[in-house]
Amino acid sequence: MALKLKRRRELSTLRTEESRARWRLAVITVCCVLVILATLIVGLYFTIKMVNTKFFFCSGSLKFISIEKVCDRKADCAGREDEISCVSKLQTNDTHPVRLMGERLVLQVFVNKDGWRTVCADNWRTKHTRLTCEQLGYTASPRSTRVPVKSLLFNSHNAFATVSNDSTHSDIQSLLSVGDKCLSGSVVSVSCSDCGEVVGEDRIVGGVDTEIEHWPWQVSLQWNHQHVCGGALLSRRWIISAAHCFTGQTRELRRWTVVLGQTQVAASRGVGSIEMIVVHSYYSRLSNDYDIAMLKLTWPVTVGESILPVCLPPHQLSVKEMLVVTGWGLLKEKGELPSVLQKASVPLIDRSECSKPSVYGSAITPRMLCAGFFDGNIDACQGDSGGPLVYLSSRWQLMGIVSWGVGCARDGKPGVYTDVSQLLNWIYTVMKRRP
Repeated sequence: MALKLKRRRELSTLRTEESRARWRLAVITVCCVLVILATLIVGLYFTIKMVNTKFFFCSGSLKFISIEKVCDRKADCAGREDEISCVSKLQTNDTHPVRLMGERLVLQVFVNKDGWRTVCADNWRTKHTRLTCEQLGYTASPRSTRVPVKSLLFNSHNAFATVSNDSTHSDIQSLLSVGDKCLSGSVVSVSCSDCGEVVGEDRIVGGVDTEIEHWPWQVSLQWNHQHVCGGALLSRRWIISAAHCFTGQTRELRRWTVVLGQTQVAASRGVGSIEMIVVHSYYSRLSNDYDIAMLKLTWPVTVGESILPVCLPPHQLSVKEMLVVTGWGLLKEKGELPSVLQKASVPLIDRSECSKPSVYGSAITPRMLCAGFFDGNIDACQGDSGGPLVYLSSRWQLMGIVSWGVGCARDGKPGVYTDVSQLLNWIYTVMKRRP
């Protein structure tokens, strides 16, 4: 009897060990399969990534073409697939009929042959404010107030326009009649966007670390997920940057992404895709003139503490103090990129000084402004291109776009920026035509 019990125990032990062995074998097999699958997936990911840097896949004709053939203005795919999602150009010779003047954002409208007219507050309604903002390319937060004519810092020359009818025209100028009097004694001031409403601080070369919450309009424009240029958020759908960021192979839209609301440029959160990139048709790579581009996001962003548009400047804004430039550019010429956002305060330089032969001479066009120090030390650098140069008036306003310069922070060679105030007509036209 004892012998039988012993044999039963031995058989049970053997079965248990066999079961454990089978279980271990199954676990090892599953782990091996998972490792192989993971290796294949990682290998496939990097293979696809490498192929994407060299080739473009034509889904319509099921073939690959060299990446150099994309956006070369020649159709190599069926249905021009390789030429559709590319940077486009826009020029406008027309006068945009709506503008804001001075620090108080006084509304002026171009009325046919009568020229620019300051809009009188008589008969002005909320719907007129909304219509005006739509013509400026904005749909969010239209607001208007009254400003006494006697307080205007610019001379209106008794040239006014007043709402005279309530028809359903799509433009504000069609609702106005011109005159030389404003019976109420007040004119209209318009604000079209919740922009620039943060109290910013006062490595860009010679700059210091900062946080995105102080400059929430700052964005990183990334090509194949690598930081290339900066930009500034103008509205929930539009970003402004420099045209020179979008030449050559970088004209293909699908490789561009935008990082918003992040202090660290490598952050993967806050990533948006690009639906459209528009550069000025007059942009010249030789002269850097008209160095401006507009990017339309695929989806509107959600504004908050770390994502907020900057204001466009009005006409005839008098800059009296320092401006601030921000970005993730090189910390010094031929140096390294910073891991966090940098800021630097720089003074505006008079055009007559910047265009002296010893500085930049005739290379400075009316679409450019200079800011920085003649003794060097502080300046924008490579990687800051397209980023914002802002000025605090009643709100933070975008005065310039980082464009070009000789080296970084060199003696006698300050930074050159695209003068936003000189290109407002083009900016508003882009936002209005392609809402």
